[in-house]
Amino acid sequence: MTASLRCLFVPPYLLERVAALHGDDTVGSCCRSTLAVDQHLRDRRLTAALPAHVAVEGPFAVHSAEHGTDLPGTVVRTAGAEPVGDAAVDETYVGVEASLALFSEAFGRSSYDGQGAPVVATVHYGRDYDNAFWDGRQLVFGDGDGRVFERFTKPVDVLAHEFTHGVTQHTSGFDYSGQSGALNESMSDVFAACLKQRLLDQTADQADWLIGEGIFLPTVRGRALRSMYEPGTAYDDPVLGRDPQVGSMDDYVQTTEDNGGVHLNSGIPNRAFHLAAVAIGGRSWEVPGRIWYAALTSGIGPSTGFVDFAAATLEAAGAVSGEARAAVASAWAGVGVAAQGDGAERGGAGSGPAAAVADRVGVTRSGGFAGLRQAGEIRLGDDPRTTEVERLLSRIDVQAVASSRPQPDRYVYAFTLGVQEVVVAEQDLTPDLEDLARLLLDG
Repeated sequence: MTASLRCLFVPPYLLERVAALHGDDTVGSCCRSTLAVDQHLRDRRLTAALPAHVAVEGPFAVHSAEHGTDLPGTVVRTAGAEPVGDAAVDETYVGVEASLALFSEAFGRSSYDGQGAPVVATVHYGRDYDNAFWDGRQLVFGDGDGRVFERFTKPVDVLAHEFTHGVTQHTSGFDYSGQSGALNESMSDVFAACLKQRLLDQTADQADWLIGEGIFLPTVRGRALRSMYEPGTAYDDPVLGRDPQVGSMDDYVQTTEDNGGVHLNSGIPNRAFHLAAVAIGGRSWEVPGRIWYAALTSGIGPSTGFVDFAAATLEAAGAVSGEARAAVASAWAGVGVAAQGDGAERGGAGSGPAAAVADRVGVTRSGGFAGLRQAGEIRLGDDPRTTEVERLLSRIDVQAVASSRPQPDRYVYAFTLGVQEVVVAEQDLTPDLEDLARLLLDG
């Protein structure tokens, strides 16, 4: 049940920036309030069971929290009922109905769980709440603050994005951290883009590939929250800053924030899907969407990383045609992910000998009493340390590395081994990892 309360549409780093820099105290207060609610939700999710199922007649129902936080709230529109004149309610109705239709008609899936579970959605959550989320059982949407953020039901792809978190929860169950967490976010953007383009009857080359278009009010210099076509270009605003999302492994962000940068690094698989869809041609929800859906439901595990997911898409594309497989392989290569073919071992981002995928090796050491950060990196073959690094990599089995809780005033090491990433607390360093860290940091 990893894809639940932590799957918030607006990343915390953006809310924190707006809260700190926006000149309107009301906006800052709204963002701080949203962050506090989000933190409460995360804390509650770690200590409590999932919310109880809500009884719904028909395939879905829209509720209103009436600006409170008790879920699911009061039923305001059920499937088949006429519009009620409340924009948030009626937009949610359209988005949920369309999401159900997309997964049913394009991928043969009955609701988010594949078993026809009724969909519960709640609008008017909180007061000026600047986010949307999937809580493990239902969809929840805030109204925005009215100064930076619009209501979160306005862009239909926000609805599909949150719905898809439910699909991911009931298929791969991608862990919501690091590369698997970035894949979790990317799956939601991929199928949100498919839905938006389906409703607009657009082909892949006609679409704008923007996620959350319309979520910002006109005072903000931004087209959307994310761009799958060109990650890092969705907004550039004096308060929000420049969109920090990346679209290539060359720019992969190693961070402990945002669950390991899940909203930042999701731009890499997002762009891979965009490149594949345009190369294959036609409508994104047809051949490319079915390839990605087949990969998502192929039995890959929660800790899957980019390389293994790319391999799963190659296998699914190969079942379609040689041309589709070539397009998918080229797409992943275009973002710096070297898929290892149909026979790739599927152990996740931290599986097997490190030398199997490493061509660039780096480490970041952070923390300690002084909170210092130090980093080092080499590209194998171009550095005199290559032989010694390769010897160490041949002995390091990252799957066997222990994982314990961080300890006060001790370091945390984040190793980048090709496209694998391994975060290790100081007390869990093996002798080989310790030697590797020393070699990279002293170089």
